[in-house]
Formats: sequence, C-alpha cells, structure tokens
Amino acid sequence: MASRTPPETAASETMRVKQHTHADGHAAVLAIGTANPEKFLKQDEFVDWYFRVTKSDHLGNLKSKMKRICDRSGIRKRHFFHSEEMIAEHPEFLDAAVPSLDERLGIAVDAMSELAVAAAASAIAEWGRAAADITHLVVGTNSGAHAPGVDLRMATELGLRPTVQRTLFYLHGCSAGCSALRVAKDIAENNSGARVLVASADVTLLEFRSPDESRIDSVVAMTLFGDGAGAVVVGADPINSVEHPIFHMVHDSQTTIPATEHSVTMQFHEYGIDYRISGEVPAVVREGIEQCLADAMAAPLGLTGGGDWNWNNLFWAMHPGGRAILDSYEAALKLDPGKLAASRRVLSEYGNMLGATIIFVLDELRRRRRDGEEGEPGRSCEWPEWGAIVGLGPGLTVETMVLRAAGGHHEG
Repeated sequence: MASRTPPETAASETMRVKQHTHADGHAAVLAIGTANPEKFLKQDEFVDWYFRVTKSDHLGNLKSKMKRICDRSGIRKRHFFHSEEMIAEHPEFLDAAVPSLDERLGIAVDAMSELAVAAAASAIAEWGRAAADITHLVVGTNSGAHAPGVDLRMATELGLRPTVQRTLFYLHGCSAGCSALRVAKDIAENNSGARVLVASADVTLLEFRSPDESRIDSVVAMTLFGDGAGAVVVGADPINSVEHPIFHMVHDSQTTIPATEHSVTMQFHEYGIDYRISGEVPAVVREGIEQCLADAMAAPLGLTGGGDWNWNNLFWAMHPGGRAILDSYEAALKLDPGKLAASRRVLSEYGNMLGATIIFVLDELRRRRRDGEEGEPGRSCEWPEWGAIVGLGPGLTVETMVLRAAGGHHEG
C-alpha cells in the first residue's frame, strides 16, 4: 500500500513552492509609452467642424450650447483617427437609424490596434529588454468586439513569444487602463520573473454621429473624448542596472458605489456604441469618493483616526473623466490648487481617451517628478513619496491603486 505524505509535510511543500513561484516584492511600473493619431482638432474649432461635417448647422441653439460646453471643458485639443473625408465617404455614420456597426468596427479595430502597437513598442524600447522577454499581455479597449482580438495582433506585430499569456478586456470604459494595471500587478507578484505588457487603446469613431437635441449627454460626449493608446511594462523584483522602476504598485482595490449602476453605461447597437453619462456623476463623486478612498487606502497607508486625513500629502493620478469630475475630486478631498495638475494637463492636451488616459497621467507625473514640478510648471517642490491612481468606470466602479514613487531616499 502506497505511503501517504503527512499533512504537515504537504503543507510545508506547498508553502515552499509558493515562495519559489511568487515575487519577493511589489510590482512596479518599469516603462511607459503613449501614442496618438497625428491629426488633431483644437477645441475652439471643433464645434464649427463637427456641425459642418454632420450637416447640422441649422441646429443653431444646440450649436451654441455645444460651444459653451467646449469653452468650459478645460480641453485645448484632441487627436482623432477619423477625418472629414472619412465621414463624407460613410454618410451612414451620421444617422442612428442606419446600421453601421460592422463598417465602424472594421475601421476602428485597425486604427485602435495600430495605436496600441505603437504605444507598446515605445514602452518596450524604454524598458530596454527584448520583446520576447514579455511573459504576459493585458489589453483593455472599448473599440472592438472581435476574437481573436487586438491582443493577438499586438503579440504578433511586436514579436512576443507564442507562449505569451494574453488577457483582453472589453467595455470597461474609462477604468479600462486601471483594471488592466490591477490585473498586471497581481500577475507580476504571483509569478516570479513575470514581465507584463499592459496596453489600453481607443478610438472614438464608434460613437461619432450627428447631434441629437434630445440627448444632451451625447453632445457632452462629443466635446470630451479623443483617440489614443497607452502602454506600460510591469514587473516585480527589477533587475539592477537593467530595469528602472518608476512607480511601485503597493495595493489595489475595486469597489462599486451603491445605486449608481445606471450612471455610466456602454452598449453596442447597430449604429455603433452608445455611451451614456449621467449628469449626476460629479455629485456622486463629491459625496462618496472620500469614503471610497479611505476604505481602500487606510490599511496600506497606515491611516488612522477614522477620517479627516490630509489628502494633500499624496501625489494623485486621477483619471480625468472631465473637468467637472476633477473639480469634484478636488472639492471632496480638499486638495490644494495644482495637486491635479498632471490630470488637468492631460485632459487639456488630449481630452478623455477612456482607458488610455490614466497611462498618459502616469507619464505626465513621471515628467513632473523628474523636472521637480508637482503643481504649476516652473514651480519646484518636494515630491510626496506616496500617491494613488483613481479611476471611475461603468458600475459606478471606483478603481484605486496605492503607489510609491521609485528612486527616493526610502530606497537607499
């Protein structure tokens, strides 16, 4: 009769294997890359362009309202893959009563994939190791519904190994990048030696159509979103002199704000994608975000006292869902002017690129830290050691990740 392994021996062996396969330290952002289409429109020119290409100049009141929204948006310019010529070639894109999803997806998937590959190639080049050293690929997008998807195309075009382990997210909205980073952190920390390529990319062609006087939220969306892609390389236990951590990823969490499931929604229709944003979202943020952050960050940051913390002691990578969202974060957390400067600059220069936007914010924070800026350009400051990523997605879902800036005195 075969002998049985004593329970205590089996448990010890299991622990030994786990210790061998897990990383010793926290995951870290090791490199960042971004990409945008070359074409862009200045925000103060967008409304005239939009009403001209959609042949909607007769809607004078709506056009005036849209101009006022643009003036208050905090956006200077946005990049787009679609052009006036493309819209003229596809008049079906303007009419929600005409099916156009297949044609839109055919164009959008190619455009989004090109951006994702470009951003990822930039991140890999900065990382400094071979693309074949990437062990996992995590991609988030709202601009596709195909299998195989952008993940396989990226793996092929970037020269990743056929054995790279791929994970693809669809329709996580503005939190797609945050979700991908959260999953990448877990992969890196639970697989010793893993190097995870994260990418988030979107183009707005799927939601482009003529203005609808009955849907003010669709008008707001047209003034807000832009096209772009961001990518990062994530790994734990970086190799000295070869890999250079930017931010350590200390703790992550996800929570859903009760009774907000209809606040932000996304759904494919025959005419494209319908992205609905309730006007109540800024108020929900003002009323509930501090408690969400306190619940998520109290333990990893050692916060005590049950509240009334000084959130200005952290640096912030807030997803800039819009100017009103950033204003609500600032008011709810009593943040000093300039604490959200990185998020506001990304919003100004690119608009809201959905999931990719948070990666642009991390890149801007990296630049400001390198140049000694936290708030206004040219104003030197001592950077906080600790910070956080915060993003909102459909649900209403709050994604949070505690960061620790790499290369500080604490790393000796």
